[in-house]
Amino acid sequence: MTDSKPSGRSVVLAVVASTFFVGFGGGVIFPILPNLGEVLGISAFMVGLILAANRWTRLVANAPAGILVDRIGTRTPFVVGLAIEGVATFGYVVAMVSDAPELWFLLARILWGLGSALVFATAYTITADVSEADSRGTSMGIVRAGITFGFPAGLVLGGVTSEIYGNAAAFVLAAAFAGLASVIAYFVVPETHVEGHDASVSPWDLELTIPAITVGLVNFGLYFAYVGVLFSTLVLYLEVEGLTISTELLGYAVEFGEQGTSGMLMAVTVLAGAVFTISGGVLSDSVGARVPVLVAFLVTNCVGFVVLALAPSFAMVVAGCVLIGAGQGGVGGPLTALLADLTPEERMGRAMGTNNVLGDVGGGLGPMISLPLVYTIGFEIMYAVSAIIALLAGAILVVGVYTHTGQVSPTIGDSIQRAD
Repeated sequence: MTDSKPSGRSVVLAVVASTFFVGFGGGVIFPILPNLGEVLGISAFMVGLILAANRWTRLVANAPAGILVDRIGTRTPFVVGLAIEGVATFGYVVAMVSDAPELWFLLARILWGLGSALVFATAYTITADVSEADSRGTSMGIVRAGITFGFPAGLVLGGVTSEIYGNAAAFVLAAAFAGLASVIAYFVVPETHVEGHDASVSPWDLELTIPAITVGLVNFGLYFAYVGVLFSTLVLYLEVEGLTISTELLGYAVEFGEQGTSGMLMAVTVLAGAVFTISGGVLSDSVGARVPVLVAFLVTNCVGFVVLALAPSFAMVVAGCVLIGAGQGGVGGPLTALLADLTPEERMGRAMGTNNVLGDVGGGLGPMISLPLVYTIGFEIMYAVSAIIALLAGAILVVGVYTHTGQVSPTIGDSIQRAD
């Protein structure tokens, strides 16, 4: 560690503040591109590839990002990563006026993947560095919630702003906020991490321990179902079922099409996730064990997809999205805390890179599989399969933790193996 370190709380708040605004660029594209693709002449497969491109890029960027953090620290990769994401978001604007929009969208998502690999590896490593065992779940939950709050803001920004002012205006606004994020980070985020001793930086130099693989596989399943399936197909599901928001607010008629409605629903999903990310982290600290909390929220995620698969009305769709978000979010804090509990401090950057690689495989496969397949097997079956994935993730978690610790649900004190 550095000789002089700011308080853990101030560091956590600095990370949350600087990552909130960049999240807009991650969310803004989802309510827009699935429908915009047809207008621009982009095939469903290509739309899926564009949405997943950032995650495929992170497959080769996550491990080097994690090793880089262990070698040179967290501050520089964090600031640079945010700046790269800002440039990538502006690439959406270029795509709108280009003769080859699919190429520019793809390049922007690839660049976003490079930046987010640096941001994710550093944000959680910073939090692991400055948190203690008995409060690590809470700290991880707060950071994860702060990061994800920017994403629903981007979903609303993309869905609502695009319908009122146009798609280009939504992308410009998101790019401006992403630029602001890197400025905030430059001035407020300090250095926290140990300089490691790894000499090489390779995309395949992963942390192949049981804790890293176990946590990564859970991450794989969740991201496949959540971002890969739900976020990639929701706007199409609403269009097919004719489910949109139409109400009266303060005497004015409020009506959104499928893009605005899907943006709102995805925002509600992510906001529920952000709230339960904090709750899940706090609960795992209070209980003194991560596994029971993780299993409970994985079951919640499963129930949400079941409700969505059977949803006969708009109200049930909302309920399903809230449950999915709550389950996804509730897993977030305890899962990254569990990884930190079981990983030596000097290897945390590498372990976080491995976790991100597996999560991105899931998130990358999801759109490429779900978008072409959903018209063949139907939305109900696709969502039912996603429910089963959550249950399988729970089984993998329990088996992995038992194999490593000899206990189905070790207490925090029993599971800590960080080399402080």
